[in-house]
Formats: sequence, structure tokens, C-alpha cells
Amino acid sequence: MSFKDSYFRILNENGLVCFATEQLADRFAELTERLIAFNSHVNLTAITDPEQIILRHYADCLAVANAFPQGASVLDVGCGGGFPSLPLAIARPDLTITGLDSTAKKLVFVENTAKEMSLSLSTVAGRAEELAHGKKRESYDVVTARAVAALNVLCEWCLPFVKLGGCMIAMKGSGGKEELLAAKNAISVLGGGDAEVTEYALSDMGRTLVKIPKIRSTPSQYPRPNGKIMKKPL
Repeated sequence: MSFKDSYFRILNENGLVCFATEQLADRFAELTERLIAFNSHVNLTAITDPEQIILRHYADCLAVANAFPQGASVLDVGCGGGFPSLPLAIARPDLTITGLDSTAKKLVFVENTAKEMSLSLSTVAGRAEELAHGKKRESYDVVTARAVAALNVLCEWCLPFVKLGGCMIAMKGSGGKEELLAAKNAISVLGGGDAEVTEYALSDMGRTLVKIPKIRSTPSQYPRPNGKIMKKPL
């Protein structure tokens, strides 16, 4: 089965028909070629089968793509090999996306791919808990993260970057509701409001989208140094 056939089948099976176009199939085929080639010498992903890449990376990101407001500035915390940054940039060219990660080698792939594919995506190398005290504090419409950390930890990394009136969008697995319960205090302390939770299935995977509005400024002492965040989450 060709890449396009697999792409159309997997998206249609998962209710993502709005992204099942010839143009997007071509773009994701190009991304897959680049990903597999770069992954041969820098570990970006353990998933190397094209069908699994489509399902577990592309469809997983596209399933939440319409949750982002039109024209939003987006920060992807812990973007790694470019997920959800790259699929979002391909499917939602109206977004202005910044991928943040502490591993510079992975950002080389993201930056070069964005440039060569003419995507509205830039990168920043560094640690979220340090950069959130700089000029980008409370400056993004949306801050997102996928498969990075438990939600109570993730909130301390992400919410300080969200501007008032913006939101944090966390892509979680089937245990997202349980993580949200454990993160209630962190959300309140860091300036978040009542979360909106959407549970859905993606083929064999249970998924949860947690959307947290920013209703108050984050107190200046947050985020704390990472050792403190990990040792004693809010």
C-alpha cells in the first residue's frame, strides 16, 4: 500500500477527513522521508514504519489541530523531533509556531525541515523553566505539549508562557482525567482556570485533550528550578 493510500485510510478511519487531501498527503509524505532519513543518525522517534508514523504521530497531532484558535501564536514545549509542531505547521499554516526543546540535535531537524518546507515554524533551544522567566513570559496565545511529563509538572513549565486570555493545550493519553485531578492545585496556583476535557479514541489508543484557560498572571516565583518542580510538584 502506498503512503498516500495509508494516509487517506488512517485519517478517514479516525474522523479526520478534513485533513485527507492530496496536498496534505504530499506534504506529509515529504515530512516522512525527511524524518526517516534524519532518524537514521539522530534518534528522533522509535516509530519508523510509515503507517505507524501516520497513526501515532500525524493523526495524533491532527486530531487536536482544530482546537487551536485561528492565527494563534503557539509554543510547543518539549517539541522533540517536531511533534506536534511540524504536523500543526503543515495542516494549520495560519498558526505561528515556536518549538522549544533542550536537545539541540533534534531542533536541527525541526528547523531545517521547517525552512525547506516553507513552514511558519521556528525553534528555541533551552529549558522551559529558565526561559519562562525571560522576555517570552506570558506572550503566547497557546502553549502546547505532547507526551512530555505529568500534567502537574507540565503546567509549571507551560502556563507561565501563556498570555492572559490564552490557554494551555495538553495532549495526554487515556489517563488524562486522572492527571487533571492531580494537577488542580498547580493549575490554580499558576493562574489557570477550569479545564475543558475532551476524551476520544484514535484507532487502538485512548486519548485526552486538556485545555486550560489562563485567567490570572502567574506569580513571579514560578516556574521554580527543575529540581524543585520534580521533587515537589505543586
